Amino acid sequence: MAIHPTAIVERGAQIDPSVQVGPYAVIGPHVRIGAGTTVGPHAVIEGHTTIGRDNRIFQFASIGAANQDKKYKGEPTEVVIGDRNTIREFVTVHVGTVQDRGVTRIGDDNWIMAYSHIAHDCVVGNRTTLANNSTLGGHVELGDWVTVGGLTGIHQFVKVGAHAMLGFQSAVSQDVPPFMLVDGNPLTVRGFNVVGLRRRDFSAERIAAVKQMHRLLYREGRTLDDARAAIAKLAETMPEARQDVALMGDFLAAATRGIAR
Repeated sequence: MAIHPTAIVERGAQIDPSVQVGPYAVIGPHVRIGAGTTVGPHAVIEGHTTIGRDNRIFQFASIGAANQDKKYKGEPTEVVIGDRNTIREFVTVHVGTVQDRGVTRIGDDNWIMAYSHIAHDCVVGNRTTLANNSTLGGHVELGDWVTVGGLTGIHQFVKVGAHAMLGFQSAVSQDVPPFMLVDGNPLTVRGFNVVGLRRRDFSAERIAAVKQMHRLLYREGRTLDDARAAIAKLAETMPEARQDVALMGDFLAAATRGIAR
């Protein structure tokens, strides 16, 4: 284990022997860190925090601190982070609350850029990108492959579907369906994330299905219930996109704040 002599690792911390800990870092007694992870100088990892393998945590990051919910009374809630994440300078990740799931969870292969904030009880999927100063309010959920533009704020309890892209400096106060491209304040749906889908090797048929879902939701003046019914029928005519259609249908059924329109 390569722990700098100025670092403080409190008794009880469970750290794999391959972990590297930089100068003046502080690791609390209830922290667990998996193999291959590096912790940069002056980073603070505290609380009941579990971090997986091969993560890179840069200097001055703060992970596992008490959340900013006034109802929080010091309960042993958690942060759980998966594998191969990059967490840049001054990122803050807070523990969950007993009023919700009790854990703030980050998946695998995420790219979280400087000064981003992930509040209590958030769920961040896999392969997301949070550009500088992205702010996630409490209880926010991001699906896989979501991209959040710099200086974007996401209101508490908002859900963002997989493959969506949120543009620079957006104010996100309603749920954003999968695949959509949005930006602005007030938030506006500009189209669907066709560039991202091509980069992820979506077939022409799958992209055509996403385009059709966007048209049904936003271009034909339909009610949300009518659009949902029409989207569900796409699985019959576009079988290759059946999973994408199901993803959209499940998201719309679970949306709680209304969808960005």
